[in-house]
Amino acid sequence: MTGATEQDFAPSSIRPRPVRSLYAGNARAVMLRGWRATASTNWLVVVSGLFEPIFYLLAMGIGLGSLVGAVTLSNGQEVSYPAYIAPALLAVAAMNGAIYDSTWNVFFKMQFAKLYEGMLSTSLGPLDVALGEILLALLRGALYAVGFQLVMQVLGLNLSWWALLALPAVLLIAFGFASVGMAITSYMKSFQQMDWINFIMLPMFLFSATFYPLSVYPQWLQYVIQAMPLWHGVELVRGLTTGDVNWGLLWHVLYYTVMIVLGLVVTTKRLRALFLD
Repeated sequence: MTGATEQDFAPSSIRPRPVRSLYAGNARAVMLRGWRATASTNWLVVVSGLFEPIFYLLAMGIGLGSLVGAVTLSNGQEVSYPAYIAPALLAVAAMNGAIYDSTWNVFFKMQFAKLYEGMLSTSLGPLDVALGEILLALLRGALYAVGFQLVMQVLGLNLSWWALLALPAVLLIAFGFASVGMAITSYMKSFQQMDWINFIMLPMFLFSATFYPLSVYPQWLQYVIQAMPLWHGVELVRGLTTGDVNWGLLWHVLYYTVMIVLGLVVTTKRLRALFLD
């Protein structure tokens, strides 16, 4: 037999495993598969998520807003209470859409449906799966954000032309939360552990200067709030929709860029360790 080597006759148990590519360039297939599954089975859940921030806006912004009056921003500009909380709720809408898909949906696919094992037995690499699932979560977050921003425009709550950049901003927010959400979920083993995600999300939603200015909190709590990812999203979107634009907004962009990179790296390594190593 010509061309044969000693390695060809080695038992399969000691043959070196082929090196799998981390990325096959087909994350789009993973995203489209998830989107078709969602459209056929969970579309009502997706649509219901569009109305949650609208209900908060009507209850808190219009209802409570008549009692609160105007709110003064950091640059001295006064805005109505609905115009103050609307951009915060826009950031929350992007976060909620991204987190739901990148945590609970991923947890089910990973622990029960064993979907990723099947995907990684094909030419797909772990980065394809990670990026595809994160893009699916990003798509959901974008859907929520676009719907809510249209409501803001109808109600006259976009106070500046800078609000046009709010959509790219909420996409960045959704991308950041989706990346980190999937990375964290890759370590979860039970529903009890998954409940910790909701335990963290609720106080972050309430305390990230969503309904009240940061100045109303004690100094020590302000530092905690400023470390939360949602606060950076709220400040970024609020600055754009109210016209309070300054170089400091780039710090919030950098924060989410780091979130995206770390989330992708950790998720890819975890999928490789769980299903390929």
